Amino acid sequence: MNQKPSRAPSMRDVAQLAGVSAQTVSRVLSDHPNVQPATRQSVKEAARSLGYRRNATARALVTGRSNMIGVITLSTSSYSRMTLIVGIEREAAARGYSVTFVSITNLSARSLEEGLSRLVAQGVDGIITAIPLQDSTAEVDNLLQEVPSVAIDSPLPAGEQAVTFDQAQAARLAVEHLISCGHTNIWHVAGPKDWIESETRIAGWRDALKAANLPVPPELFGDWSAESGYRSGLILGRMPEVTAVFVASDEMAFGLIAAVKELGRRVPEDISVVGIDDIELAPYCAPPLTTVRQPLEEIGRQAVRQLDGELSEHGDTPGSSQTGPIVPELILRSSTAKR
Repeated sequence: MNQKPSRAPSMRDVAQLAGVSAQTVSRVLSDHPNVQPATRQSVKEAARSLGYRRNATARALVTGRSNMIGVITLSTSSYSRMTLIVGIEREAAARGYSVTFVSITNLSARSLEEGLSRLVAQGVDGIITAIPLQDSTAEVDNLLQEVPSVAIDSPLPAGEQAVTFDQAQAARLAVEHLISCGHTNIWHVAGPKDWIESETRIAGWRDALKAANLPVPPELFGDWSAESGYRSGLILGRMPEVTAVFVASDEMAFGLIAAVKELGRRVPEDISVVGIDDIELAPYCAPPLTTVRQPLEEIGRQAVRQLDGELSEHGDTPGSSQTGPIVPELILRSSTAKR
């Protein structure tokens, strides 16, 4: 005769085995600070011995918290965006949060509203907006007022708590390095027109050229992919007057270098190239890529830390001023040379 499966262990079972009250077990499993180390250890050993797993739904009913962070991002296979997401996931896990993602396929306000609505409906404790939208709407404003939020490089209402990277300064560092190498005809392959990072990097490129009294050629646009960089390289590589190119991402720079080399131009002897991001593959480009480091994993981690400060009783006061922009760093490698 088949026996019914035994019931799952309860908090009361853990308390009985550890010789403490159920309330003490709850405190230990909630990481409450006012528990003696020996008691905490005893409770954790009892929970492991019984195979006890705390029910997240029950916990949410008691605490009013889901311990879940929502992240809204643009659907992309970009290496840099994946690195940002890794930073968010790792820091969230270290702080006891699970993460739920909503990816939108375009930058329309309607897509953003739908994505935010889905996260709010899931009962997330807070939201990280990792999108490059330049404008907001009343509905987006309202949704972001419902839960604490932190923005990454976005002027949305969540910007009162934001993690920013000084995109204009990153562009200036790249261009000033090329100028210091003796280049006077410096072109730019930008990211998509509707991305705030693209617009800010274009502005930094122009400012650096104007400050040096150098001509500002028309920019070319890509979509962050190596393929779009390759297409731009086929154009610029046929222009003998082009001796230097500032590319708005490392991945596009890889494609551009491949194209100009196919056309018989040497890097850096004929054309110097600088990217932005310093992704893990940058040192292994041929030649190794000079780039401006954008610490994407750290940006993701900082966003979670700031959101946790908003959510924690012992964290920063909600609405506190944001930290200053993360400072870019020029990484010199072999894709640039003096004229």
